[in-house]
Amino acid sequence: MSSTKKLATAILLLGLIMMVTGREEDNDPCIYEALYNNDVLLCKGLEVLYPEVGNISCVYVPDCSNYRQKITYWPEPIVKFRGALEDATYILIMVDPDAPSRSSPTSRFWRHWLVTDISGIDMKKGKIQGQELSSYQPPSPPAHTGFHRYQFFVYLQEGRTISLLSKENKTRGSWNMDKFLSRFHLSEPEASTQFLTQNYQDSSGLQSLGESGNEPKDKPKQK
Repeated sequence: MSSTKKLATAILLLGLIMMVTGREEDNDPCIYEALYNNDVLLCKGLEVLYPEVGNISCVYVPDCSNYRQKITYWPEPIVKFRGALEDATYILIMVDPDAPSRSSPTSRFWRHWLVTDISGIDMKKGKIQGQELSSYQPPSPPAHTGFHRYQFFVYLQEGRTISLLSKENKTRGSWNMDKFLSRFHLSEPEASTQFLTQNYQDSSGLQSLGESGNEPKDKPKQK
């Protein structure tokens, strides 16, 4: 076979592969829809990986394979910050600023996870090992409250001893995250991200976004 014929055959095969792949993607019921508008502004350098669904940083939890129910009982995710300094120590915070709903967040910031003393080496690998001040609590948005943002922040600890006040330990809801950050002189996060999900009973596709398209006016202030 001449080189010209070989090239033509290769191009034809490549075209067929692309057509088949395109059809498979079109028929895939799991759509990983990216966040948009101001919700993407928080997506800076963090990966959040759960079983089955994979990395859901900066996307809506797919409305398929029962993922929106499964995430309510999956264990803590792998949170990976590839840009972490190996000789540094980090703090990880996970909050829901939309408790009980984004339209009326009277219990923001709901503290889902707080871990200190995470080594940079572990942070790069996604091993969240350290002092767990608030154990991991899975996302559990109440029914009929729309989409909730689940936000992750990583801060440099820089030798500080971090603790919660006794009143902060009494409840996870209505946590004054800004005061906590100010108390320990924590400034800009080194990395951050978020994903959105809603109660699985309310899921009927991402076309009825409701509050989820609103601007995140309750984002923690940056020092």
